[in-house]
Amino acid sequence: MAKTVTTRYDVAEHLRTPEEMAAYLEACLEESNGDAAFIAKALGDIARAKGMSQVARDAGLSRESLYKALSGERTPGFDTILKVVKALGLKLHAEAVTVAQKKAAQSRVSRG
Repeated sequence: MAKTVTTRYDVAEHLRTPEEMAAYLEACLEESNGDAAFIAKALGDIARAKGMSQVARDAGLSRESLYKALSGERTPGFDTILKVVKALGLKLHAEAVTVAQKKAAQSRVSRG
């Protein structure tokens, strides 16, 4: 029987357009359950897709500090998040949560 060869999946290889990057970040924000390190990791995935060196330059950060901040192993400061989001050409926005959405979110938290 032949062996099955697998390769590690890297989402950054599939984020090709700004719209795909924004949709990925939006999905991660919805699924994060308030985990800031999870969001930082998602931003790291997008930064790798765009080119970490260029994103670091555009954000005014060193490449090494950007890798550390977006590794998912730590929670970067909000100022760093804002710089990275701007450098990625993305925009954060806020919207009101409906009562139904709030109840659904509370239900997910209590189950998880």
